[in-house]
Amino acid sequence: MIADGDRIAVATSGGKDSLSLLHLLDSRHASSKEKYDLIAIHVMGDANGSRKTPHQPLVAWLKANDYEYQNVPLFLPEEELPPLDCQRCSWNRKRTLFEDAQRLGCNVVAFGHNADDLAQTTLLNIIYQGRAETMPPIQSYFDGALRVIRPLYNIPETELLEFSKINNFPPPPPPCPQNEDSQRQYAAQLMEQLAQAYPPARQNLLRAGLREINEETRK
Repeated sequence: MIADGDRIAVATSGGKDSLSLLHLLDSRHASSKEKYDLIAIHVMGDANGSRKTPHQPLVAWLKANDYEYQNVPLFLPEEELPPLDCQRCSWNRKRTLFEDAQRLGCNVVAFGHNADDLAQTTLLNIIYQGRAETMPPIQSYFDGALRVIRPLYNIPETELLEFSKINNFPPPPPPCPQNEDSQRQYAAQLMEQLAQAYPPARQNLLRAGLREINEETRK
């Protein structure tokens, strides 16, 4: 996922997953044969157009650990007035992140999506799209100018929660007011029910989603 000379923008929401990823990538420097630079990018703003200021506990933690970082406002086209639905908010957030990463000279964007996120995406795609597909662990954009990586794609959320407690990460920003109504929240609740009835459900959905990606890549 990482090559010598990469400059990696870590999508830093302030939650346990993104802080775990930033911490692990930074710790990896000491033993990695690849030499790379890191910068944390925190996109300010939510679907309701609020939270336009930096999250101070996150800023304090980034400064205390000597991380290079940027706080950038969520890009909102003039024709898209809040509140946005989750899909449009996510699309604008990704656009903001990609554009700022390229402005800062980054050729890689790292997301903290974990195994549960990928399994939930598979479940959502089965329900709404009729195909077992998930987020790729590695993906190229703009004719290869930007590479997206998800290094935590095989790590269960429970392990990252424990890791965040051990490392005493700062509290995350307040959740988006529309979060409870999102498709992903529904998928998380459904996943929990499935896992209680059949514990291997998460891993099976993850495997199914990754298998679909591999098959599409070979075509």
